[in-house]
Amino acid sequence: MRFRAKLSRGSPGRPAAAGGRPALTAKLGYLSDTDIFRDLSTQELEEIDRQTAMTTCRRGKVFYTPGETGEVLFILKRGRVNLYRINPDGKKLVIATIGPSTVFGEMSLTGQGMHDTFAEAADDCTLCVMSRSDVEHLLLSKPRVALRFMELIAGRLREVEARMENVAFKSVPARLADALLQLAEKADGKIEGVSHQDLADMVGTYRETATRVLNEFQHDGHIKLGRLQVAILQPDELQAIADG
Repeated sequence: MRFRAKLSRGSPGRPAAAGGRPALTAKLGYLSDTDIFRDLSTQELEEIDRQTAMTTCRRGKVFYTPGETGEVLFILKRGRVNLYRINPDGKKLVIATIGPSTVFGEMSLTGQGMHDTFAEAADDCTLCVMSRSDVEHLLLSKPRVALRFMELIAGRLREVEARMENVAFKSVPARLADALLQLAEKADGKIEGVSHQDLADMVGTYRETATRVLNEFQHDGHIKLGRLQVAILQPDELQAIADG
């Protein structure tokens, strides 16, 4: 099934305002907050707005699978998305967690790929979707956006390499401590909406192992656990574990 077939230009998220005029203000705000579009004028953003369809995904929904055909670019405004792969034994490994105001997708034109990769909404998400032809026109006509793409892909590649290196060479406690610190940094110190299974998938281990290590961290006073919440109490101690 092609992903673009699931959406239309009149997709959810583009409701009519008073008088029948599409309510575009919200989506323009989404686009202007996105890193790669931050240098563009309102007129340029309105042009991109006409080229995108907006949709929402509930937490836990897998909205992209390795079987998808066609190249699409997702612009994530709200929520988080986990990109993961499944090994021959059926074990899930999250290779990247995408936060708001950034882009991802299957598009060789921009150096992005999702070969053998699933995309799952880690939270309730709001996304805009662009086709290859629209992205190609955008990059050719707006060099500033092309430069932002290069910066984005380079940074994401470094993150993936670091995560794979952690899985290969670090212990589960070290990987889990590092994951907690990274999540806390991206969420301004508040880790919410992340389950023990989510954390296990991020560090390439089993949920039972992740739960045991988290309980040890809590017993030692490094963290405080709540329902889908983790409070970091001793970041320096966690950093020492991550570095070890």
